[in-house]
Amino acid sequence: MPKQSKYHISVEIDKLTNSIQNTISGDSFQTDVHPLTKSDLKNITKKNNWLFNWGEEYKMADRIVFKLTIRNNPDIIQGLVSISDYKDHFYLHLIESAPFNLGRNKLYEGVPGNLFAFTCKISWDQGYQGFISFTSKTKLIDHYEKTLGATHIGGQKMVIFPKESLKLIKKYFPI
Repeated sequence: MPKQSKYHISVEIDKLTNSIQNTISGDSFQTDVHPLTKSDLKNITKKNNWLFNWGEEYKMADRIVFKLTIRNNPDIIQGLVSISDYKDHFYLHLIESAPFNLGRNKLYEGVPGNLFAFTCKISWDQGYQGFISFTSKTKLIDHYEKTLGATHIGGQKMVIFPKESLKLIKKYFPI
């Protein structure tokens, strides 16, 4: 198995929506997920209140970083996810909502759920039946079981199996 990330997933799933939802108006906005580009990195810095070093993550050969944006507004990144293809499932290394989508005054809800669902979808599309795994912070294991349907498989490792994966995919990516 390839080298694991040094990160433990610690993002809270604020709400499972069918896109992302504005916390002020309640309006839902359809989203798109695309690979992060080198030019995107100039604004994704600790100086701009991002928590992780996404430039370092972007450079890792075994990972793909994806950005979540609102459809028809590709310049404003709502969240990021870093994943690896382990040839039978995808491993989620790191996930983060944009700084303006964190805390009590966040602008949009549903960003983390959307990115987990996207990872499940990529796994499904690749023929892995939606299997994904990640390493959770201990205090969030129950949270991920309840919100995502993830299964705790020992230590801090978690898996989202096909049935729960398909639920997330259908919620965010209806056919």
